[in-house]
Amino acid sequence: MDFAKARADLIAHLRYEIKDERVLSAMLRVPRESFVSSAYKQAAYEDRPLPIGQGQTISQPLIVAMMIEALELTGEEKVLEIGTGSGYQAAILAELARLVVTVERHHQLTESAREVLLKLGYTNIEVHQAEKRLGWRQGAPYDAIIVAAGAPRVPQELLDQLSDGGRLVIPVGSRYEQELLKVTKEDKGRTIENMGPCRWVPLIGDEAWSEE
Repeated sequence: MDFAKARADLIAHLRYEIKDERVLSAMLRVPRESFVSSAYKQAAYEDRPLPIGQGQTISQPLIVAMMIEALELTGEEKVLEIGTGSGYQAAILAELARLVVTVERHHQLTESAREVLLKLGYTNIEVHQAEKRLGWRQGAPYDAIIVAAGAPRVPQELLDQLSDGGRLVIPVGSRYEQELLKVTKEDKGRTIENMGPCRWVPLIGDEAWSEE
């Protein structure tokens, strides 16, 4: 399979919805086939989620692009990602930000993502095993936070780790269906933009869902 051509075709498809050319260029540089198992490599550039083990998926490219576009990255930011998964989204973020700190609660995924990202040469990504408390306070504050799991509400813990003027993109709703929210932290509170319906695995931890 010609992965380069498939990747270019996917980016051409995404261009109908995504207007930030920096995001599209970053996705063109990241080999999605490196983040899926051999069983799914032929489907790596279909615009859909794919299984990565541990009951998790590598997210649909369109939703990844939408969420990253909403962060409005310029290249100087420190970004926190909740839910490393395969590491694919972290790689795209690393193309667009100064530093990416990413946390994952499944140990096997933490290790495999760290291995793939190192193999691809990323030196501006820190991969950590997630704690029960959401986020990664040791590295706060962050200019942007992106959450790859659905929360019942906007967690104050993550807002506390966000710098003034920072952006938080997070799915909020039930365990099974959410609305994608962009929350901007301001001096006197926050503004919230609803980006539409989405469906993510539940966010597990304090201020989120408990494990069933």
